[in-house]
Amino acid sequence: MTVLILGLLLFLGLHSVRIVADGWRSVQLARLGEKRWKGLYSLVAFAGLGLIIWGYGLARQQPQVLWTPPMGMRHASGLLMLFSLILLAAVYVPRNHIKTWVHHPMLLGTQLWAVAHLLANGNVADVLLFGGFLVWSLVDLYAAVQRDRAAGVAYQGGTVQGTLLAIGVGVVLWLLLAFWLHGVLFGVRPFG
Repeated sequence: MTVLILGLLLFLGLHSVRIVADGWRSVQLARLGEKRWKGLYSLVAFAGLGLIIWGYGLARQQPQVLWTPPMGMRHASGLLMLFSLILLAAVYVPRNHIKTWVHHPMLLGTQLWAVAHLLANGNVADVLLFGGFLVWSLVDLYAAVQRDRAAGVAYQGGTVQGTLLAIGVGVVLWLLLAFWLHGVLFGVRPFG
């Protein structure tokens, strides 16, 4: 569990710099340059992610059960994951209405991902992992909305084509993940 917690602190701590020390971040960006900053940021993020994956794998070997979710939670989780992946796709598909409406689809998608997994899992490691991401994404969304307001950010309008593409990509990602990749990558098949 220690490795998982260390990974979460490293990964989510790094991703919280803009929340708690945006001025310091700006100074470092100017001092190091964008490429060096992004390179160092990526190295630390990958180290944190690696520790999360390793620590979660270790914790799953000796699970500490807090509760056993009812079987129906798998279906609720699957539905939330569909919306989560559509939001994720909306981050990268240009000119879609979803991004225009929600402004921060990555953070909302992370929240849905976390809630979906908390509904379907009841071990201590699950609560730490998915609960940690849920709390972080809620705080980060609040901070991002405040930054947007202060800067007067206006989001571009979307197009029907961009929106349909984002939805289509999200559905394809969901199908791949739900019926194949989740089992291959994590050893758990959400739908059997």
